[in-house]
Amino acid sequence: MGRVSRRAFAVAALSTLVAAGDAAAVPRGAPTGEMRGMWLATVLHRDWPSRPGAAASAQRAELCAHLDTAVRRRLNTVFFQVRPSADALWPSPYEPWSEYLTGTQGADPGWDPLGTAVEEAHARGLELHAWFNPYRIALHADPARLAASHPVRTHREWAVAYGGKLYYNPGLPQVRAFVQTAVLDAVRRYPVDGVHFDDYFYPYPVAGRSFDDDAAYAAHGGGFPSRAAWRRNNIDLLVRETAARIRQLRPTARFGISPFGVWRNASTDSRGSHTRAGVQTYDDLYADTRTWVRSGWLDYICPQIYWNIGYTAADYAELVSWWAGVAQGTSVQLYVGEALYKAGDPQQPAAWQDPAELSRHLTLAQRYPQVRGHVFFAAEEVGADRVGAMARVVADHYRQPAVPPH
Repeated sequence: MGRVSRRAFAVAALSTLVAAGDAAAVPRGAPTGEMRGMWLATVLHRDWPSRPGAAASAQRAELCAHLDTAVRRRLNTVFFQVRPSADALWPSPYEPWSEYLTGTQGADPGWDPLGTAVEEAHARGLELHAWFNPYRIALHADPARLAASHPVRTHREWAVAYGGKLYYNPGLPQVRAFVQTAVLDAVRRYPVDGVHFDDYFYPYPVAGRSFDDDAAYAAHGGGFPSRAAWRRNNIDLLVRETAARIRQLRPTARFGISPFGVWRNASTDSRGSHTRAGVQTYDDLYADTRTWVRSGWLDYICPQIYWNIGYTAADYAELVSWWAGVAQGTSVQLYVGEALYKAGDPQQPAAWQDPAELSRHLTLAQRYPQVRGHVFFAAEEVGADRVGAMARVVADHYRQPAVPPH
């Protein structure tokens, strides 16, 4: 998530799209409330903190300013990125302090950002979902650059270098167990309202590169018809096991994931959307997002539908309809991830220069009772609102406060 090459890659990977029909109504007894969320990204200082090494008081003030902005925009939930790269924004015994706080991975910032965020969000009537990236270790490929305390310094076999970055190997059972333990430490320590995974599982494809999990596949892939099936099972296990452990540890915390918007093309699988995407989460990230919803493993799904209505390559209307159909009849709530960051960006299509585009998204989504709200990427734009798109959403749709759905 954020200003990373994946977004540009994803747009380029998509081609023409065919409209789909409306989804049916949700069952009786559907929950009330409306998700009005924003992502608060810390990787590469995307939203916060504005720079490394600032005094704890300055970083705390910036964090609280973002929470105040959420209240001012009549939002009710903040998705706070607390594990951007196999590191921590709380005093974790498993992974080092994030370099985004001090400029040096492992250096104690002198305060507890996650603990503060939970406390300050709740004081403002906001929910706080702790956002974790499961497998990314570093935005470089050199284990020697990691903090001396980093687990990869001890377990080099856990890491795979791919596309100039380091990732935990999802095919190793010990890695899957460790990632869950690292995440659940935060869930155990703090009264978070939710646990949130983003869209990175197996990494996005890099042309001409292969993800080297040969040894893990040889050791653990027996009984699967293909490496792809084994990889999907690895991610399925992460999702199912994490969900079960959250429910045991903190039953009030809700577990959700924000995947890339296309599960599979209909040309590949008749159950897929009428897209022609070069990236499909099922085939390329080994993330079977549709099954997670249909099987009820999650509390919510928040697909990143980051294209405008009528966009030739990926019509927002088509994808909202498709996801509503997937959520229909399940207990999994559907929120739509919205590309506020595109509004007013001169590099984006003409529709994004219109301040009313995002408001039209919310109006369109009202056709589908399965859509229980929206989450905006990201906090910087929620505050700056360069062309007034967020203000238009508030004026048209958020005139009164709303509680999150449960």
